[in-house]
Amino acid sequence: MKKLALLIFGLIFSTITAFADPIHGIWQTIPDDNGHYGHIEVKNCDGTICGFLRRSFDADGAEYESENKNKAVIWNMVNNGEGKYGGGKIWAPDRDKTYSSKLELSGDKLKVSGCVLFICRDGGTWTKVR
Repeated sequence: MKKLALLIFGLIFSTITAFADPIHGIWQTIPDDNGHYGHIEVKNCDGTICGFLRRSFDADGAEYESENKNKAVIWNMVNNGEGKYGGGKIWAPDRDKTYSSKLELSGDKLKVSGCVLFICRDGGTWTKVR
C-alpha cells in the first residue's frame, strides 16, 4: 500500500511538473539606469504569472541587499501562446514606474517591453539562470 501511494504521488508530481509554464524560473535582468541588475523569480500566482526580485547585484557583479528584495516586479501576466505573454504589469525599481508589459520567450531568453501612457521602453532581454 505504501509503494502504491508513493507511485501515485510520483505520477501526480511529474504530471504537474510537465505542465509548468516554460517561463517559470529565475531570470537575470539587464543592468538598470544605475548599473544594477537582479534575479527575478517568475512563477504562477493564482493562475497568472508573477515575478519577485530575489537577488540584487552591483555593476561589478557583487551581490547586495536591495530595499526592493522580495517585492513584486511582474504581476497579472498571461500566457498568450507561442512564447508570448501580455496583459500584465512590470515595475521598474530604478525609475519607480509601472509599465503595461509584454514578454516574449525564446529558449532561455526573455524579451521584455512595456509602456506608460504613450511612453514605451525596451526592458532588454533577460537570460534564464535556472
